[in-house]
Amino acid sequence: MTKEVMAPEAPVKKKKIASLDKRKARAGWLFVLPFVIGLVFIYLPILWEAISFSFFNYTTDNGITTKEFVGFKHYSTALFGDADFAQSLLVGLKEMAFNIPAILIFSLFVAVILNQKMIGRAAFRAIFFLPVIVSTGIMESIMATSYGASGNGMDLGMEESATDKLASTMALEGLLAKIFSSLGVGTGLVTYISSAVSSISGIINRSGVQILIFLASLQSISPAIYESCQIDGATSWETFWKITFPMVSPMILVNAIYTIIDSFTTDTNTVMGIINSTYVSTVEHSQHISAAMGWMYFLVVLVIVGIVAGIFSAYVFYQRRD
Repeated sequence: MTKEVMAPEAPVKKKKIASLDKRKARAGWLFVLPFVIGLVFIYLPILWEAISFSFFNYTTDNGITTKEFVGFKHYSTALFGDADFAQSLLVGLKEMAFNIPAILIFSLFVAVILNQKMIGRAAFRAIFFLPVIVSTGIMESIMATSYGASGNGMDLGMEESATDKLASTMALEGLLAKIFSSLGVGTGLVTYISSAVSSISGIINRSGVQILIFLASLQSISPAIYESCQIDGATSWETFWKITFPMVSPMILVNAIYTIIDSFTTDTNTVMGIINSTYVSTVEHSQHISAAMGWMYFLVVLVIVGIVAGIFSAYVFYQRRD
C-alpha cells in the first residue's frame, strides 16, 4: 500500500491590527474632517476672491461682470495714497512691541500666584478670566446698548473726568520715575514701566487667555521636581528660573503668537478700523483698495509671527517623555 502524501496547508494570514498611534491618527483625521471640508470648499474660495479683488477691477454691466487686471495699482494706492494706513501700521507695530512683553510678564506673574494653594483660588481665577467674557462681541454690544439706553457712558459709574484721570496718571508716572531714578534704573526702563502701569487696565483685559494657558502649563509640571529642589535646598527664586520658567517656555511661545494675532485683529485696532472704513467708503474702487490693505496687513502679521516664533524657538525647552 502506498501512503498518500498530504499537501501542506497554506498558512493562515493573521489580520494585522493597527497600532495605537495609527488608530489615534485616524481618529484625529475624523475629528478634523469637518474643518478640512470647510477649508477647501468654503474658506479657500473666499480667500481666492479676496486676492482677485486686490489685483482686479470688477465692473458689472447688464448683469454681466467683467474683470480687468490692474496689477499692484490698488496696493500702491493703499500704501502711498492713504497716509493714515501706513502711519497707523507703524503705530500698531510700536504698540505691539510694548504690549506683548507687558502682557506676557503680567500673565505669567498672575498664573504663578494663582497656582499656589490658597483660599478662594477658583474665584480669583474666574475674576481674571472675566474680562475675556465681557469683552466678547455679543457682551460688549449688550453693555454698550444698555449704558446708551440709560443715558450713561461706558465708564461703569466712574464720575472722574478725563482731565482728572490724565492728571492722576501723570502723577503716578512721575512718582514711579522718581522711585526708579533713585535706584539708578535707566530712563528707558522707567518710561516702559510707567507706561505699563498707566495702561494696566488694558493689559488685564487682554491677559485672561494667556493666564489660563500658563496655569495649565504650570499644573502639568510634576510636583516631584519641586520636592527634589526643596530637598537640595534651592530657593523659590532659583526654582522659578531653573525649573518653572524652562518648563513653561513652550507656552510663552504660544502666548506670544496668540497675543500678536489678538492685538492685530481686535476691533479696537486702528488699522482694522481703516480697512473696514475704506471698504464701505464711496471712493472709487474702495473695496479693491480695502482688499489690498488687508493682504498687506496679513503679510506684515505673518512676517512678525515668523520672526517672533524663530527667536523664541531658539530658547524653548521641550521636556522629553521617553
